[in-house]
Amino acid sequence: MQPTLAGIEAAAAIVYAAQPPTPQICWPLLCTHVGAEVWVKHENHTAIGAFKLRGGLVYFHHLLNSGARPAGVISATRGNHGQSVAAMRALGVELIEHGGDFQAAREHAAALAAQRGLHMVPSFHAHLVAGVATSSLEFLRAVPGLDVVYVPIGMGSGICGMVAVRDALGLATRVVGVVSSGAPAYALSFAASRPVEHAVTTLLADGMAVRMPDPAALDIMLNGVERMVEVTDEEVAAAMRMLFEDTHNVAEGAGAAALAAAVKDKEQLRGQRVGLVLSGGNIDRDKYAGILAEATRRNA
Repeated sequence: MQPTLAGIEAAAAIVYAAQPPTPQICWPLLCTHVGAEVWVKHENHTAIGAFKLRGGLVYFHHLLNSGARPAGVISATRGNHGQSVAAMRALGVELIEHGGDFQAAREHAAALAAQRGLHMVPSFHAHLVAGVATSSLEFLRAVPGLDVVYVPIGMGSGICGMVAVRDALGLATRVVGVVSSGAPAYALSFAASRPVEHAVTTLLADGMAVRMPDPAALDIMLNGVERMVEVTDEEVAAAMRMLFEDTHNVAEGAGAAALAAAVKDKEQLRGQRVGLVLSGGNIDRDKYAGILAEATRRNA
């Protein structure tokens, strides 16, 4: 079930006790590249550099208020979700590396939860959606009249939160999902109207590297998302460079995916007011340096 406006506003009170709203900025150079009025929602400006913190705050608020006192918690993550649960090794978290993709890690985490009596924090849950929906509430209220908004898809909480806010506010904004062509499971599932598993090959879009969609998330997308756009690692890398050069913002692969999709769709976006969710900015230094250096080599 989608969170209501009242539920999202209640989640916002929890989130704002720990962090302020993030900005949404219209960047002139991005507008030129896309040929439209482009607004970026900067979730790379949260305390952990990604939107996931919002969901973690709300999830644990409800977990503690439920009276549950588990021996511990465990979750699977590509990085940002793990930071929303704690802060990885920086705050004493036991970090276990397992498997070749997120699905393998999630299955291993579930097995460990059963063995150790730990609470398994899911990657998709109503409380997580309500928490991350607070970002969309800020965005759609601050920038009225968005014709379309592009949202990167991992397990789906971000885009489901956007759909919930759009519907709760009674807006006509079109919601477009963005997936990696190296992790197209959600796009294939959207086309088939059922969960479709697909191998992950992306080397850059970690936050979208999903092999098996969540059925509940897919149902919300089928009822509220207009379409899906696939972007390649090369297109994502170009968008990361564009964001750095035009706005001086660091974006991880998933964070730049919305811009990559908008550039790909630029012919059909002319003259429109376009929203882009920059979902996070967590990327390894060496990898990011190599992506930026690629532009220098191409221009040499």
